[in-house]
Amino acid sequence: MPPLRVLSALDAARIQWYHFKAIIVAGMGLFTDAYDLFCIAPVLKMISKIYYDNQPVGTAVLSTSYAIALLGTASGQLIFGYLGDRVGRTRVYGLCLLIMVLSSFGCGFSVCTTRRSCVMASLAFFRFVLGLGIGGDYPLSATIMSEFANKKTRGAFIAAVFSMQGLGILMSSAVTMAVCKAFKNAGEGSLEITRAAGIETLAPAEADIAWRLILMIGALPAALTFYWRMLMPETARYTALVENNATQATKDMQRVMSVTMTPPIPEEDSSSETPQQQPSSSSYKLFSRRFLSLHGRDLFAASANWFLVDVVFYTSNLLLAQLFNFSNKHPNSTNVYDSAFEVAKVAAIVAACSTIPGYWFTVYFIDRVGRVKIQIMGFFIMALVYLAAGIPYSWYRSKHEKSNDKGFMVLYGLIFFFSNFGPNTTTFIIPAELFPTRFRSTCHGISGAAGKLGAIVGIVGFLWATKHKHYEEDVFPDVKRVRIAFLILSGVCIAGVLVTYFFTRETMGRSLEDNEEDEISPTSTAGTSSVNVLLPRQ
Repeated sequence: MPPLRVLSALDAARIQWYHFKAIIVAGMGLFTDAYDLFCIAPVLKMISKIYYDNQPVGTAVLSTSYAIALLGTASGQLIFGYLGDRVGRTRVYGLCLLIMVLSSFGCGFSVCTTRRSCVMASLAFFRFVLGLGIGGDYPLSATIMSEFANKKTRGAFIAAVFSMQGLGILMSSAVTMAVCKAFKNAGEGSLEITRAAGIETLAPAEADIAWRLILMIGALPAALTFYWRMLMPETARYTALVENNATQATKDMQRVMSVTMTPPIPEEDSSSETPQQQPSSSSYKLFSRRFLSLHGRDLFAASANWFLVDVVFYTSNLLLAQLFNFSNKHPNSTNVYDSAFEVAKVAAIVAACSTIPGYWFTVYFIDRVGRVKIQIMGFFIMALVYLAAGIPYSWYRSKHEKSNDKGFMVLYGLIFFFSNFGPNTTTFIIPAELFPTRFRSTCHGISGAAGKLGAIVGIVGFLWATKHKHYEEDVFPDVKRVRIAFLILSGVCIAGVLVTYFFTRETMGRSLEDNEEDEISPTSTAGTSSVNVLLPRQ
């Protein structure tokens, strides 16, 4: 059966149970990514109480702790994105999940508790390995979901996979609060001085177990999906277009999905069609002159937009733990559990009220409005919010008055809503739809790696730019520097609007096989459009 018939059946397939199963299985990597991203902030609060004698972790250590996992993620996106195109999506898919699960447990078993430098180095190593697994999951999950989905609801399915991040955020906050509450109640009244890493501290000895437990619990949901991930067949598009085995692609698809297939084509008809659909894997290579002429613009747009949105998104997440404190106590006067509990509570509120609704607004509108419109809208509104927050920021933060916190938090929550109902989600979707099958996973990995470099720039730059010389005087970042940071982030969002408008092409309602048209003679199929004839920008 010619590949085009197999894949046309996928494009026209009705929504069925396997699509939802694939969303859960594919989304667990994104779940773990979000869990790790949001639980590390309260965990570092606990570590500062245990190993740093209630003093803030130094800026160098803090920025390294964040950057090391992001560097691992970028490396994983490049490595596993490439392997996904070379050896197959599902052949390395299980390996990514296994790395995530084992390294999450490794973070909890960070060794050498007698010296804090040894604890932090061990934690950094396992977080780097965790990043490798998380990074590999980005291009593979997006590519697998896009290649299993039908044409009409492909965007919603990929967005639903990405929305698992919202559940990861909520679970990380819930687990952190539950563990802190349980350990605090179990050790109520214990104020004896203990030693951790050679330093006397009032933090109970059990607190050293609590933060490790928080890190390890996040691996459990991902581990539970390992069996189903290993059972996933290779995508029909990879089997048909890269491995050139249309028969196996048909068998794989019919094994997991209920799709009505047309009868086999007679041999003489098949012979006349097959050459037209054969993928010419040797026609040009990645980054060749022909690749750049056909797909260079798309790769630039996907990478640049992902870089810009991650500068904003990760910096905003870091700010969340530093700008808000709803406790009646001064942050430096709270015990080891209260400080982590407060950080997790703020993250849970923002996730429930802003982040998760933003994801699901995208799921609903992505195939109705289009990727480009949503991305431009998200960037633009975030730019306005940053201006509204940045220009009067000194008033919001004047003397850290509690009356200003909630109003400012509502404004700040809009950033997370329009980030997820906007470029944070669309930058994950678009690279999975723009490139030929044999380059799709690699190009998604390159785009995502650019995003993680943007995250490193945003987080490390903000930490060093806003740090106080005397931590004991003020636990909030410097007001003037935060104000400048908000204005810079607004400018970054405006840059995202421009890149999206001038370089990003719409993929709504477009078959993935349109990306293969450049592999085939222009006259091979009547009525088909060129790869460059995409839907016009709306």
